[in-house]
Amino acid sequence: MGLSALSFSAVTLAATVTDANAQERIRWRMQSTFGSQLPHLGPSGVRFSKDIERMSGGKFEIKFFEPGALVPALECFDAVSKGSVESCWTTPGYHTGKYPALAFFTTVPFGPSFGEFLAWKWFGGGNQLRDEIYAKHDLIAFDCFCIGPETSGWFRGEIKSLEEMRGMKMRFFGLGAKVMQKMGVSTQLLAAADIFPALERGVIDATEFSMPKMDIQLGFHKIAKFNYFPGWHQQVSCSEFLMNKKAYEALPDNYKAMIQVAAQAQVAYTYAETEAQQFQVMQEMKDKYSVQVKRWPDGTLAAFEKAWLEVIKEESANDPIFKKVADHYLDFRKKYAIWGESQVLKPTYQKE
Repeated sequence: MGLSALSFSAVTLAATVTDANAQERIRWRMQSTFGSQLPHLGPSGVRFSKDIERMSGGKFEIKFFEPGALVPALECFDAVSKGSVESCWTTPGYHTGKYPALAFFTTVPFGPSFGEFLAWKWFGGGNQLRDEIYAKHDLIAFDCFCIGPETSGWFRGEIKSLEEMRGMKMRFFGLGAKVMQKMGVSTQLLAAADIFPALERGVIDATEFSMPKMDIQLGFHKIAKFNYFPGWHQQVSCSEFLMNKKAYEALPDNYKAMIQVAAQAQVAYTYAETEAQQFQVMQEMKDKYSVQVKRWPDGTLAAFEKAWLEVIKEESANDPIFKKVADHYLDFRKKYAIWGESQVLKPTYQKE
């Protein structure tokens, strides 16, 4: 290589480095719906912010704000849509007051496992339906973390029949709340920090929130000693990094890529973390706090499922967007079944 060629290469490299170093510094605010100290949900957002900082060499900051620091925890939809904040670490299930169908993109009663759910969302067209809704409000989102199955309720006493639930006041999330309403339960959606005070004061009689690792920190076991499983209403739950579309589109392409990569990393990391950290806490609650772990009888689960099928039918009749999403989701599950059912295993095939 001649001197002139070497000189040209050096100049080109210098220009490239200079361009990278000169890249615009961008500062975003990210309102989290989940506190940074709340296991799994909050720390995933902190990790995401740090990953963006590392990948950008500090040029792109997405600052984590605790719930309520910028806007009320459950009001991210409007705040991000208007551009009051650039982004939120939240979940579509908290926007169901706007569109009930958005609950499908977080979790579905009697729904699929992690793999099937993401297959529908990422490759089956599910998230495209979500994006169509968000586009009307200058919003864009990426799935940002998923968690494993949840518990389905904390109760002060053992539930021996469905009739005992009639008239109860209960915190409940997503489409499962509509099922509980059919059981005669009065439901309301509360943010994490508001649940224990409501339970303590008797504003609600029972609650579900999430998983043992989170529930023990929130203190439900101090008041309600009966914890019910399985989490029929939330077998897997996925949340979102919600962004103002104009702010996102103004980003350089490499910053956009950082958001996508960092968000996808938390989907896998946080899901695995949740699966790894629940059984120890369940044992602690049984041994140390006398929590009774209960499983709903098959007949009760059948009643919940029947109510869920009624919810689908009724909501679809009243809401065209709900029907569009529900039909799409159910069609994917029907097609997936030839694969999914062929791979089902019992826990063991050994005879005692």
